[in-house]
Amino acid sequence: MSTRRYLLELAYCGTDYAGWQRQPNALSVEETIDTALSTMLGTPIKLVGCGRTDAGVHAEDYAAHFDFEGELPPRLLGRLNRYLPADIALRALHHVPESLHARFSATGRSYIYRMSLEKDPFRPNTVAWVPALGALDHRKMEEAAALLLEYSAFAPFCKTNSDAYTMNCALTESRWEFGERSLTYHISANRFLRGMVRLIVGMCLRVAEGKLSLDEVRVALDRQQRLPRPWSAPAAGLYLSRVIYLDRTSWRGVP
Repeated sequence: MSTRRYLLELAYCGTDYAGWQRQPNALSVEETIDTALSTMLGTPIKLVGCGRTDAGVHAEDYAAHFDFEGELPPRLLGRLNRYLPADIALRALHHVPESLHARFSATGRSYIYRMSLEKDPFRPNTVAWVPALGALDHRKMEEAAALLLEYSAFAPFCKTNSDAYTMNCALTESRWEFGERSLTYHISANRFLRGMVRLIVGMCLRVAEGKLSLDEVRVALDRQQRLPRPWSAPAAGLYLSRVIYLDRTSWRGVP
């Protein structure tokens, strides 16, 4: 039987993992699912994810593909969900064309960053709380977010030692949503740099506190250089919320 390509849609809470990507000395989401699949299918399976998420970062909508030669066992998705820990949930399994690549076929991604202005003892690892924040100017936060839409390169918002081949990203959304005691940042683009969203959130909060000016942000973007005293917001509030593919109609669901 020829090898077939399958795509998993899933979600996970990243609190207890060193990110999506397999690590030599720490548990990752990828390794956890690889192990479950390999056990169920009786052969080594290597997932290819739609992108990396850092340690402690979550995903509400994630996709990963794998190749397998043979017949899948019945009710595989349900059996995998019972085998996997409670913080990983497989949503759907599809038979997809061999040309589909979970990472390179994705045309867009969206992230959400969630913050609480009050300490929340029930969600300490899934909503960010920064006790040292001062008074926040919402108008300045909105201006800082909107400023990014004027640019196509984002070197100031990339972690050092990145292996990115380009700093270019096509942003289509960058905005804040304000609740009574909460803040939510929404950002969408064709691709993201390593650590980009958390550095952007940190920038917006520093602008809102008056610790960084919009002029300083604009200069850094114009020159493609690091911001003065860059700050990366805590991982707990960050979620990959959507991955976009253009050819979903060609996918066939697997029972």
